[in-house]
Amino acid sequence: MCAARAASGGCRVLVLEHNDRPGKKIRISGGGRCNFTNRVVTHRNFLSQNPDFARSALARYAPEDFIELVDSYGISWHEKTLGQLFCDGSAQQIIDMLIGECLRAGVTFAYQSRVQHCRQNGVYSVEFEADGSAQTVQARAVVVATGGLSIPTLGASDIGYRIAEHFGHPMIKPLPALVPLTFSSDFTRRFGVLSGVSLEAEVQTSRARFRESMLFTHRGLSGPSILQISSYLRDEPTIEVDLLPGVKADAVIDNYPAERRHLRRVLAETLPQRLLEVWESPLLDRPVNASARREIEAFIINMKSWRITPNGTEGYAKAEVTSGGVCTSKISSKTMESTLQKGLYFIGEVVDVTGWLGGYNFQWAWSSAVAAADHLINTQAT
Repeated sequence: MCAARAASGGCRVLVLEHNDRPGKKIRISGGGRCNFTNRVVTHRNFLSQNPDFARSALARYAPEDFIELVDSYGISWHEKTLGQLFCDGSAQQIIDMLIGECLRAGVTFAYQSRVQHCRQNGVYSVEFEADGSAQTVQARAVVVATGGLSIPTLGASDIGYRIAEHFGHPMIKPLPALVPLTFSSDFTRRFGVLSGVSLEAEVQTSRARFRESMLFTHRGLSGPSILQISSYLRDEPTIEVDLLPGVKADAVIDNYPAERRHLRRVLAETLPQRLLEVWESPLLDRPVNASARREIEAFIINMKSWRITPNGTEGYAKAEVTSGGVCTSKISSKTMESTLQKGLYFIGEVVDVTGWLGGYNFQWAWSSAVAAADHLINTQAT
């Protein structure tokens, strides 16, 4: 995105691509259909040590701008829940569109290029390995668009972080984000049998709350609500899960005095039967009217405020993105240029800006790319 925009404005651009073909992470996104943006995106949909950092770039290149580009290529798309936009066809369409924009603007690509170092002495010298030999390219500006550490099988690398540190940029510790959570052996012995069971749940910490589906796995919990909240566990490990979102504790039993069914059967109208089979309480196997109403309401409140503490995550192999990265304190929010090193830019996931699940990280990629490209056009074009 950055290369195409900069080249269309007159810059000579070389893309050093680590893989043998571009956009591998795009290709697998959104179940192969690429959740390329969200209908509504603001800086509030992102985590960062500087919560306002993303505001400028997002305002200047918004979702409707990227949608206009998608439409110009005749790519059909649809909207799912919570404003998420997906291709009707394949994610490859987005890759082809971006490559098409680059080729039209005259961008040069060097595939299977493993960057080793980036130095600056009057001009930038980027050392990389390609075709089995060491090579060097010189440039007046360098844009680091290397992503994070998630999904290493697709070529994820820490080179972006190493470049940042070489030039003195502070770092926020990278961590897997939008990632399934793992739990202790006690948890998995009890709930591991529920692997594959999904239900709507509201999951929260003191900083965030998400109501989406939740999935039990062999090792813990996953699903959109869990992936979302995983990004908020850096400083607060315990989460609270509402297994009956939107249901008031005193409204579960319509007719308390006359309800003779067991509580398990009543709750099975709302909750998966398999979950109730492993949820331990003698109340479940009594007729409702054989228990005190306050006991039943206390039991429901417990299901609505299930506090659990994961012991870890599934790691970068299963993480959709990486939180943390290059600290924004030494990057211009308007241009993405380093304030320590003129001509050095950081965009996308390598920066300490992490979006919610639902197209937000792609929109940050597009918006930060355009911010950098437009500044390059104004300062570097020949």
